[in-house]
Amino acid sequence: MYNEFAYSYDALMTDVDYEKRTDYICSLFEKFDRAPTLMLDLACGTGQFSNRFAKAGVSVIGVDISYDMLSVAREKSAEQGNDILYLCQDAAQLDLYGTVDGAICCLDSLNHITDYAKFCDAIARVSLFLEKDRLFIFDLNTVYKHREILGDNTFVIETDDVYCVWQNEFREKDNTVEINLDFFTPEGDAYYRSGESFCERAYTSEEIKNALTKAGLKIEAIFEDMTQNAPNDKTERVVYVTRKVN
Repeated sequence: MYNEFAYSYDALMTDVDYEKRTDYICSLFEKFDRAPTLMLDLACGTGQFSNRFAKAGVSVIGVDISYDMLSVAREKSAEQGNDILYLCQDAAQLDLYGTVDGAICCLDSLNHITDYAKFCDAIARVSLFLEKDRLFIFDLNTVYKHREILGDNTFVIETDDVYCVWQNEFREKDNTVEINLDFFTPEGDAYYRSGESFCERAYTSEEIKNALTKAGLKIEAIFEDMTQNAPNDKTERVVYVTRKVN
């Protein structure tokens, strides 16, 4: 769960082009189905995608386990005049009021579920509330990225609003990265320090396929992130386009 991280998240995600990524997701909906009218944004975080889809005329339900992330999302929606239903729920226990005709989960959010049974449950819950023949589009970090890019490395991110030290510890046995973040935010002549720790797990292609099959979802396409190209052995993030078949 993101707590302190919620209030620095957007400042640290300046490398993400949300407009371009939203357009990319829309292009996948159009290519394989149609634009949804009521969409689930699972692990919606600070509402960056929820608000952009709402602005495009899509009714959105944003779900996240972090109350702090949802607080930021609600503030953004109020500022932009978007009427979005936000629910604070665990993805593995997702419970909507009815069905949706499209679902997304972006920026490797499903990697934060490190228990495989709960990973399967989360996908099954999305399928349960997804109308038949409609799409669930999501992305995941790969085993390659966890092992070779994140690994046991340390990163420093500095912006005008926050200074972040990001330390990783990789566990080979389950492809899990333990992430420790230290934030330093300016307050007058001093800096306020806070921290956050969490894990991400990369799943194998077979594990992902099995989870989708059990949930009644068919894989329509697997792409390298932000492309319509097939992934390769050095792909860092993959995009799954799946359809509910039963």
